[in-house]
Amino acid sequence: MGTEKALNLDGNSVLVTGGSRGLGRGIVKELGEQGANVLFCSRSEKHLLATSDELKAFFRPPQRLVAQVCDISQEKEVAQLFKRLTAEFDTLHAVINNAGVQEPIGLFDQVDWLAWRRTIEVNLLGAALVCRHAIPLFKARNCGKIVNLSGGGAATPRAYFSAYAASKAAVVRLTDTLAEELHDFHIDVNAVAPGPLNTRLLDEVIAAGAEKAGLQNYEHALRQRADGGYPIDDAARLCVYLVSSASDGITGKLISAQWDPWSKLQQHRELLQSSDVYTLRRIVPKDRGYDW
Repeated sequence: MGTEKALNLDGNSVLVTGGSRGLGRGIVKELGEQGANVLFCSRSEKHLLATSDELKAFFRPPQRLVAQVCDISQEKEVAQLFKRLTAEFDTLHAVINNAGVQEPIGLFDQVDWLAWRRTIEVNLLGAALVCRHAIPLFKARNCGKIVNLSGGGAATPRAYFSAYAASKAAVVRLTDTLAEELHDFHIDVNAVAPGPLNTRLLDEVIAAGAEKAGLQNYEHALRQRADGGYPIDDAARLCVYLVSSASDGITGKLISAQWDPWSKLQQHRELLQSSDVYTLRRIVPKDRGYDW
């Protein structure tokens, strides 16, 4: 699914975390094609520089593409990232929190605890750190956009991927909580479920094998690799749509790139603002027709 028309992001400055590979790379490319200036970061300098060289062709002067090494789970590095951002750009219009890790894969009581904690530090605390630095800049402008990447396990249980699922569910709750806090500042905060993408995360599932990942997950991963998965470009377009003015007023939602009619959401803006559509909520007996 794609947008019905091009999005004009001319002059907008966007920060993308985890932008050197996979979906992050696709997001940076799409932002460039839509006219934005981009600062993107990655823990790997090698991947960062390679991606920067590859994507320069999609940025036309006076657009700017800036790359910065950063581990978003480290407070000092995030502070340096924002120091670089304020030096390079006059202002910040949007943040896309894409950086994430998936391992360890396996039964909760058997996986490495330090690796489990590391996933929480990157996926949840890292995203939160970036938001804490960005929000004061948005408040000063009385507007802004935050897009947080969700993932498999956020809305339904995902056995053998407990750290990833728990962190992504927490990211969704952080997202709609921040949306409530920041509503009066005209700051829209949304989460994106990108769909089954063929990225390094899929490679990790296949490498883990059926014993660690579970037979069903492993076989599904093999089918997905063979089928090609959901297009990265389409998931990237949803993220870019949510940082554009076309989505103004849509906030506090978990939106699926694969299943939701996101290119037309602005037509339902008023209804979305007053409903719990595209949110995670507790189900009680009466919601399923029970009288107890």
